[in-house]
Amino acid sequence: MKYSISKIPRPVRRRLKKVVQHNKNKNHARRANALLLVFSGRSISEIARLLQSTRKSIRDWCRLYRQLGESGLVPETGGRHAETVTEELCAKLLELVRDEPKTYGYARTRWTSEMLAEQLREQMKTGIHSSTVRRLLPKLGVRWNRARPTLIIQDPQKTARMKAINKALASCDSDNPVFYVDEVDIDLNPRIGHCWSLKGEQKAIPTPGKNVKRYLCGALHAQTRNVLWVEWERKNTDIFLLMMAEIRRCYRKAKQIRLILDNYRIHKSYKANLFLKHNPKFKLLFQPAYHPWVNKIELFWKKLHDTVTRNHRYSTINQLMQAVHQFMENASSLFGIELALCKT
Repeated sequence: MKYSISKIPRPVRRRLKKVVQHNKNKNHARRANALLLVFSGRSISEIARLLQSTRKSIRDWCRLYRQLGESGLVPETGGRHAETVTEELCAKLLELVRDEPKTYGYARTRWTSEMLAEQLREQMKTGIHSSTVRRLLPKLGVRWNRARPTLIIQDPQKTARMKAINKALASCDSDNPVFYVDEVDIDLNPRIGHCWSLKGEQKAIPTPGKNVKRYLCGALHAQTRNVLWVEWERKNTDIFLLMMAEIRRCYRKAKQIRLILDNYRIHKSYKANLFLKHNPKFKLLFQPAYHPWVNKIELFWKKLHDTVTRNHRYSTINQLMQAVHQFMENASSLFGIELALCKT
């Protein structure tokens, strides 16, 4: 027979059989099967009927095997070849991502893959598609994530204020305690946050509609990490005065009490200054403007919201405040231990 295969080594036959049995590419498997049938002595016409193929195709497969061996049986991938991605194109793409779209005349504030592809086509004279850009960006280390706000306004007194705060923290002891003081809002309307839920289902959190508020003021001891707190119906100077009175009651023997707090107006009001005038042991240390992370009690308030107020289902403010009181009584003394564990 003119197109017969007289010799196929045994290892090659074994590999061809595996291709026929297990390869997911049916075209490749059919070519391997045709070659094995030719080697077994079947005629070209018979093989063409068995494999639903043409005699010309079988002759071509035999020719490819003679010329290239097993690799000649592997079919070419179909479809259009992918756009060639060069190092120059990748460097240009990274340069575009670092710049703002407005630099190139776009009205948008964020890049899209379509805009990046359009700019690459214009500058690199290439036919790259937006889908190729989307696949290429993760390979270049570019991720779609949330932007980080950066403070632009600078407090001119930041250096002096931070120096005073650090000096107070360094000399903190039983006679001269230092406290982080801040207020927190407790809303009957729940703070909505992430939670585990089944795929395709979104948990519904009932809201009372009309919001009702209560307020807490807390003082975190900078050394022991214990928390003192008071409650009030309004966020005014009275809650701040109640907090200072509570600190004075618990630390009667202290020679000087220093409070680190923000620049909220209730801390600088006439009533607050009048109280400080009659209680000279108190000294207020105001943190730099727009620097909430300086006040460590913010971490405690975050823990309060994550534990009690986020996604809560209480229908009345009294029920909610009962849970808040329980949290404050249990967690205020343990907060220092948890912070110490986090540091280690």
